[in-house]
Amino acid sequence: MVLRSMVGASVKRKEDPGLITGAGKYVGDIKLPGMLHVAFARSPYAHAKILSIDTAAAAARDGVVAVVTGDDMRGQWEPVPVAGGDNALENFSHLALSVDRARHVGEVVAAVIATSAEIGEDAVEDVEIEWEELPAAADLLSAYSGEAPPIFEGLDTNIVDTGEKKTDDVDEVFAAAPHTLSQRMQSQRLAGVPMEVRAVAAAPDAVTGGITLWSSTQIPHGVRSALATVLRLPENMLRVIAPNVGGGFGVKNQLYPEEIAVAKLSQIYGMPLKWAGTRVEHFISTTHGRSQIADIGVAFDDTGKILGLRMHVIGELGAYPPFYDIAHLTGLMATGNYDIPAVHFKASNVFTNTVAVAAYRGAGRPEAIYYVERAIDMIADELDINSADVRRRNYIKPEQFPYKTPTGSNYDTGNYEANLDKALQTADYEALLAEQAQRRAADSRSLLGIGMATYVEMCGFGPYESGQVRVEPSGTVTVYTGTSPHGQGLQTTFAQIVADEIGADYEKVIVRHGDTGAAPMGVGTFGSRSLAIGGSAIIRSAGVVREKATRIAAHMLEAAPGDIEFVDGQYRVKGVPTRSLSLGDIAARAYSDRLPDDIDTGLEATDFFRPADFIYPFGTHIAVVEIERDTGVISLREYYSVDDCGPRISPLLVEGQIHGGLAQGIGQALLEEIVFDEQGQLLTGTMMDYAMPRADDFPGFSIEKTVTETSLNPLGAKGIGEAATIGSTPAVVNAVVDALEPYGVRHLDMPLSPRRIWEAMQIGQ
Repeated sequence: MVLRSMVGASVKRKEDPGLITGAGKYVGDIKLPGMLHVAFARSPYAHAKILSIDTAAAAARDGVVAVVTGDDMRGQWEPVPVAGGDNALENFSHLALSVDRARHVGEVVAAVIATSAEIGEDAVEDVEIEWEELPAAADLLSAYSGEAPPIFEGLDTNIVDTGEKKTDDVDEVFAAAPHTLSQRMQSQRLAGVPMEVRAVAAAPDAVTGGITLWSSTQIPHGVRSALATVLRLPENMLRVIAPNVGGGFGVKNQLYPEEIAVAKLSQIYGMPLKWAGTRVEHFISTTHGRSQIADIGVAFDDTGKILGLRMHVIGELGAYPPFYDIAHLTGLMATGNYDIPAVHFKASNVFTNTVAVAAYRGAGRPEAIYYVERAIDMIADELDINSADVRRRNYIKPEQFPYKTPTGSNYDTGNYEANLDKALQTADYEALLAEQAQRRAADSRSLLGIGMATYVEMCGFGPYESGQVRVEPSGTVTVYTGTSPHGQGLQTTFAQIVADEIGADYEKVIVRHGDTGAAPMGVGTFGSRSLAIGGSAIIRSAGVVREKATRIAAHMLEAAPGDIEFVDGQYRVKGVPTRSLSLGDIAARAYSDRLPDDIDTGLEATDFFRPADFIYPFGTHIAVVEIERDTGVISLREYYSVDDCGPRISPLLVEGQIHGGLAQGIGQALLEEIVFDEQGQLLTGTMMDYAMPRADDFPGFSIEKTVTETSLNPLGAKGIGEAATIGSTPAVVNAVVDALEPYGVRHLDMPLSPRRIWEAMQIGQ
């Protein structure tokens, strides 16, 4: 792609004026004539039989229209879909309103339809449910080891999905290696905390006899397809609209029971219905992320060259996971940026009586990079070698690309050493090392730690994405994308691309999305795919439009199509720049009766892009922390990020994505953790208990780049949405462990709270 005036420019987001002035429209803002509200009765137990549900008192409350249980709905819908893993695992699903048994706190068992949300919530308290509490498998290791009972009947164990990849020589490599080390590491359970919690509204469609559903989702077409199956309706009788969506981070990447129930009840009762979840409901019913335990072993020589890697990941699924492949994604990225010849990776996925664990910013890849980057620093400590040198000695070299890892990934392009060098230069790494040595010699009461991490990410998920470019008769342009942005700024980025590709006025390009009744069939927004895959579909559509515009321009200028060139947004005769036409001139002719017979009316195109493989952005992050010896309090003093996502179409938006990713990765390292007690009760289910990072937890971020293009899409671009999250967590943990080196600390699990740090220092004294 030839870069022109808009692509590569830092422009203000087109989305922001409406959002920051309160003109945005979210699901919670939707009001329809006759709309009623739905509230849900949920299980207070992690595991319990439902013996009976008495709805009489709730139904008698003023303002209550109906109370519906799972038994009332038996046979009227299919189970909530489960994707991935062994097909037999689909037997371990549930209905939108569960019957007979609940398997996590917060599971929906009944619905109240009322004239207001408040009346509905009050009526839920009147629903009398008789429970028989059962033993719960609330702890991952207990569920894995067999100490806790299986959560589904017919299972002998909670280990329900496994995978293994092993090179032939790995055992011999470990047996003969000069050095080996091993460590158990935990990537703790996290909550995705978007500003807008989940919400859904539905209304009968009198024209089609179907349903229109509004949902705060990342995948409107995916929700439509799954919902059609559950409700036994043709897809063309369902229209799903994602209006403004206040963040997702992966947790709005599947069909939820509340969407099914609201849609079905709207159909049954013939009235518009809405449910807007509370923050507490979000914590107990929206999927969580991470929750892995990894046993990692490395074999290496005296120089720090890694000879072999063993990694066994125990991944938590919760009770009703929408898919089973998070731990397998960890396996695909287990070797990180490194040329490791001998590998043994094993995944064990485990059911527990908790909220399902699914996608959360990075989904399996942050975990993998965390494990291998911690291992790199442990090797450096073992051999007393600088960790940058250990990384450099193990990198995949530029001439080795495309590179196939032992676990099956196909890395497209990369230059990891050049990226590392830029990060070291940006951070003035040698000066930091000198300061650290000086402080340690002076026995300073403030410990200084320097941590780094190099990451590579698998992103650009298929199988396809769609784009439509429509030039209106006036020359303005409407773009439809099958992606569904929820804060990424794709309306801005896609408008920049189209403006340059066909000569449109950037200010007059409108990008529409999130409506299955208008946009072409799409996959959605997740996995850092929207620009690389969705943008490539738009490039293809714009190319068709430009080719047709060229033919029309040739007709208008009385020249051959081959004599028309597209320069500076104008279609002109080669060598005669004064003979030129704008897109507006051509669009007016495209919709007139003055076209030759061999050119069809109109100026628009729809196309799809199907990626040949994944793409692999990469980068190096360096964190500098200070720790008070007396309290264990950590201060993140400096942070340097050098990321390579290929060409940056909209640099300002890329930096915004990096800032957000850093906040989430640092949040995991230092603060965030979902905690259940032994009965499966959520102890961190409010914003008072779940520690979210705040602005004053961060320093100013220093953002730099290298640029390595991919050949796998016409933009040459790689993803950036998850990258900073992946690099920042191990960088910060490595910095903290580095600061604690005088105390002999080898490893600490996240989150690195002051108490955990202080206790480690007491042990090391």
